[in-house]
Amino acid sequence: MNNQAPSADVAIIGGGLAGLTAATFLARAGRPVVLFEKSQAVGGRAVTEVKGDFHFNLGPHALYCAGHGVKVLRELGIKFSGGRPTPSGGYAIDRGVKHTLPGGFFSLITTGLFGLAAKLETARLLAGVSKIDTQAIRHLTVREWLAREIRQPEVRRLLQAILRLATYADDPERQSAGAALAQFQLAAASNVYYLDGGWQVLVDGLRQVAQEAGVQIVTGARVVAVEHDEAVRGIRLADGTGYSASSVIVAASPAIACELIERGSETVLREWADAAIPVKAACLNIALSRLPQPRAVFALGIDRPLYLSVHSAVAKLAPEGGALIQLAKYLGSGVDADAKAVERELEELLDLVQPGWREVLVERQFLPQMVVSHALVTAAQGGTAGRPGPEVAGVPGLYVAGDWVGPEGMLADASLASAKRAAEVILRGEGLQAAAAA
Repeated sequence: MNNQAPSADVAIIGGGLAGLTAATFLARAGRPVVLFEKSQAVGGRAVTEVKGDFHFNLGPHALYCAGHGVKVLRELGIKFSGGRPTPSGGYAIDRGVKHTLPGGFFSLITTGLFGLAAKLETARLLAGVSKIDTQAIRHLTVREWLAREIRQPEVRRLLQAILRLATYADDPERQSAGAALAQFQLAAASNVYYLDGGWQVLVDGLRQVAQEAGVQIVTGARVVAVEHDEAVRGIRLADGTGYSASSVIVAASPAIACELIERGSETVLREWADAAIPVKAACLNIALSRLPQPRAVFALGIDRPLYLSVHSAVAKLAPEGGALIQLAKYLGSGVDADAKAVERELEELLDLVQPGWREVLVERQFLPQMVVSHALVTAAQGGTAGRPGPEVAGVPGLYVAGDWVGPEGMLADASLASAKRAAEVILRGEGLQAAAAA
């Protein structure tokens, strides 16, 4: 690294939720921070596209009310509002037929989804789900746990659909049962928020607090290398500009992190990238001038990994009288789905739940291969406790953050919690160095 290169002190690569969060914590602690984002705007997958008076998230986003993410956002002073969806107006879709979704005692008794024996087992399961020791089963796959604990096949199918909903993942053969059930417990205990104005409110809030703390945000800047010898020395941009830095946080996927680090294939990053199983979904966003069936606001596929939710029923995402519907198909890992066929499948779900939607269609957006999470939480790794980072062993001064990093939470919760943890590790190391020097 050239001695005349500008100094970033801490350089952060990636301007999504994790990058902005880590930058703010560090800057508030007095560290000079430069954040580099290759796009022209920060936000990553949390950006919201506004079409007319409709707010389109990149797929169906939900913020867990009692999750690590909300705690971090509140600590940073990020303000947001929204609503919590309710079980009423929900359907279970099985073999093309709508059934009342079992979300409480009355709906469980009245649903035609399954018979009495399955209803009794479901009731016992829902009553005891909060008592399940999820750490004890973190090395079991979802499939193994369902086979061991659930007697009725219909109940297994229902619970698998619920776990899919809670984690956004359709990979029961590899997904950690402990991690999936912990996520279900979190949702069942405290619900989720759909955010007024979409997730852009979080992006805007995080960008504002980062800049107020003194973070320099450089957009349209693609980092091509993290330079290091016995420790991190800095980063290099695509235009050849170099920045010296004593610490670097890569807030991106494990594959990108491995690619950016000089001789990354010789580090533990190669192992992390090879082990990561991306979680993907096909998403269809539908804006309507009105909702044809006002009481039908949610649907969950039982025999197929499908999802439908009218997010505008509880959050301000559409103009008065209008509706914004989020649909998704959870894509199995390693499956190359036919995009056109998947889009038709989601349209057919709309036909079933909201007949007449085509006559009141205002806008639509189809995202055939959205990355929900950069790495499935697997049983082989021992659930979230087995996830890597934030330190990168063998490269002092290098850290990672994101939805695949650290032991806390899943999805956005993991991104925000790992970002805070990465910042804390850097600051703690600085404190230890000062104490050693004294």
